[in-house]
Amino acid sequence: MPSIIVLDTLSPDGLALLDAAAAHGITYEVATGLSGDALRGALARHDGAICRSGVKITAESLAGNQRLKAIVRAGVGTDNIDKDAATRQGIVVMNTPAGNTVSTAEHAFALLLALSRNIAAADASLRAHRWDRNKFMGVQVAGKTLGIVGLGRIGQTLAARARAFEMRVLGFDPFLSVERAAELGIELVPSVHAMLPEVDYLTVHTPLTAETKYLVGMKELDLLKPGVRLINCARGGIYEEKALAEGLDRGVIAGVALDVFEKEPCTESPLFDKPGVLVTPHLGASTEEAQSQVAVEGVGLLVDFLATGAIRHSVNSSPIDPASLEGVKGFLDLAWRLGLLLSKLDDAPPRSCSIAYRGEIAARSTKLVTAAFAAGLLEGTADDVNIVNAEVLLRERGIDLVEQSRTDPGAFSSVVAVDLVAEGRVHRAAGTLFGHAMPRLVQLEGHRLEAYLDGIVLIFTHQDVPGIIGNVGTALGGLGVNIAQMTVGRSAPGGDAIGVLNLDVEPTAAAIAAVAAVPGIRSVKVVRMPPAGQLPNWLAMSASASRATRK
Repeated sequence: MPSIIVLDTLSPDGLALLDAAAAHGITYEVATGLSGDALRGALARHDGAICRSGVKITAESLAGNQRLKAIVRAGVGTDNIDKDAATRQGIVVMNTPAGNTVSTAEHAFALLLALSRNIAAADASLRAHRWDRNKFMGVQVAGKTLGIVGLGRIGQTLAARARAFEMRVLGFDPFLSVERAAELGIELVPSVHAMLPEVDYLTVHTPLTAETKYLVGMKELDLLKPGVRLINCARGGIYEEKALAEGLDRGVIAGVALDVFEKEPCTESPLFDKPGVLVTPHLGASTEEAQSQVAVEGVGLLVDFLATGAIRHSVNSSPIDPASLEGVKGFLDLAWRLGLLLSKLDDAPPRSCSIAYRGEIAARSTKLVTAAFAAGLLEGTADDVNIVNAEVLLRERGIDLVEQSRTDPGAFSSVVAVDLVAEGRVHRAAGTLFGHAMPRLVQLEGHRLEAYLDGIVLIFTHQDVPGIIGNVGTALGGLGVNIAQMTVGRSAPGGDAIGVLNLDVEPTAAAIAAVAAVPGIRSVKVVRMPPAGQLPNWLAMSASASRATRK
């Protein structure tokens, strides 16, 4: 008889659904506040677990677990769950991505308004029996400019509220099309740095990644518009808290409102004692409505999984049976890597993309391969992008994705070719598999070649003239950069050409500049790809997830 453990306080609506799950032979236990050996033992006694953000499910708490099949996070972020450890043990991790969208957007806007009118400070002053009416002069938000970094569900919902308050809205999201932004009343900017001098308010709604960590740090203080107010209801660490304190002290920043912190729980911070600071203890999703929605959705996901094996909103797996997976697994890796590569070739947001299959692959489950490409294209732009949710996230950003197939063979037995349109420019990459699991790039920007899709890749366009290749090798070698693999493609002798180098180490800025300075070189770009054999969690997990449903 399957059983579920509830690890954090769940709304009564969610518990009522668990009571009703008895009809499916599913029992449950509520045990909150667990950690250490107590948590490890509890997880080992159940088939499924549901949590919010309070409990920390670590590798240690999962060690040796032979029973647990699924963990559901009643909410969006899964930072409190060690997904790598869960993946290695064949445990599906699911979340509820839509349940707290409105509540989080509302909280961010409430903080924006409270900052503008000094609500918290004025309240504290009056409670201290002082009538400091002249001390708390505020500003109105109508006519002001709001910058939003990250225009997924929450960012778009917040933008609608800002527009209702007659604010000008600037936005940055590398995967929101200009047309979709115009529909939402948002002016897209090319980068966060371009936004900073323009905005009176800045709010962030992105996951915490290597690219978004300290998005506003010490060096950005000189770019901020004096008097700016910053809000964060997304993830602690997107703003550098030390830089926020410095900006307040220097008078560059007029106000800071934080609902999330680099380390949580956070009860001590230099920011707490500074004027112009408003803080709340991670309350973005703490509304009755949001908690009811995520609890109901989360319980539904877990009960469906245990009763039928259905997997939805997974952040580390996809619902693929072993037979289907075996036929396309290598192409999933190939398509994912093509998506990663194309996402780095243009700084402008993509407007549309098409993926074409030719040869044997056209007769297989290409929809899974298309989803893998979308996951690679969007990786790092939203929480837990995977093969299940990637196409939905593309559509939300107004990006069209078209699939075509033809079974007649070309130069290779199977080829996956992708065109991506951005700002009127078309980028093309095509790949194939050598053997069953060795992805290779066989065409880039219209040029035939053969290159590895892993590690540090340096791509340069150039005129096809004698000496280019030797000069590039000399430039890199002189600065200690070893070339592991080199390939060149050209349109015609003496015409346009492209070179792809796989490097042993990441080149320094000086090495890149040295290559760019070689006569005949037109452009140089470095792309960081995953190591050979490294699969995304959702792909590494798929076979295990299918087996888990039959335990």
